Amino acid sequence: MQSIAKIALVKGRVQGVWYRKNTQQQALKLGLTGWAMNRKDGSVEVYAQGSNDAVDSLMQWLWKGSPLSRVDHVSIEQAEPVDITSFEVR
Repeated sequence: MQSIAKIALVKGRVQGVWYRKNTQQQALKLGLTGWAMNRKDGSVEVYAQGSNDAVDSLMQWLWKGSPLSRVDHVSIEQAEPVDITSFEVR
């Protein structure tokens, strides 16, 4: 099975509301590797790689996010796979 990778930029109330940790938990359930990282502008960057279906599932889940979050916008782009073996909160 070939891995694909996508990177998403999530905007809204997504910092300080457990968004990255919840994203990590969802990604691990789906068997993905990658990271979720706060950005200085208040958004969260999510890089995910794995099977096409699993990556797409996480990209859809990003709109839901954590119970305390409010997602206003998610932009998604294709990315190059990288050598990473876990899903990290950065």
